Amino acid sequence: MDPSEVEFLAEKELVTVVPNFPLDKIYLIAGDVGPLIPGVPAQVPLWMAVNLKQGQKCRIIPPEWMGIENLQEKKQEETDSKFFTQMPSQFYIEVTQLLLKCATDDIPHADEIRTLVKDIWDLRIAKLRSSIDTFVKSEATHAKLNFLTLMELNTIRPFLTKALNQMHVLRTNITGRRRGK
Repeated sequence: MDPSEVEFLAEKELVTVVPNFPLDKIYLIAGDVGPLIPGVPAQVPLWMAVNLKQGQKCRIIPPEWMGIENLQEKKQEETDSKFFTQMPSQFYIEVTQLLLKCATDDIPHADEIRTLVKDIWDLRIAKLRSSIDTFVKSEATHAKLNFLTLMELNTIRPFLTKALNQMHVLRTNITGRRRGK
């Protein structure tokens, strides 16, 4: 799975919009949306919110977890914990990037939010690299990591699979040489 596929999955997340036009209920495969009433908040998939915003047909209300205080708490929690902490959204990085790309004017303190989410991402990726380093050095055959998001898994997957394959080749060669003597 590549990042664009993970982003596609993230676009199914529900966000709140305040439409400025009326629209009857829409029947989608993933579920019904609407009806949309001007000025009344409604839950819609992220892809629809982005589309409506681009057409200047709504205002997007950022998710509650995207507030500065919530992100600062999450960053501190992630810093203090030796293990991965549960993120407020499985797609926190994708949702943030999409909303900040198309709806910066609807998100108070957008630059601070961008920085906090990037800091959280960096903390988690550093923790992931450290965990992989420990795993490889321990010569273990399996590991369990809780609370990783799809994007984090997909970021490290190519490196990890190559490293594990290389470790297997090395172990096979060492074992073969020992048997040959």
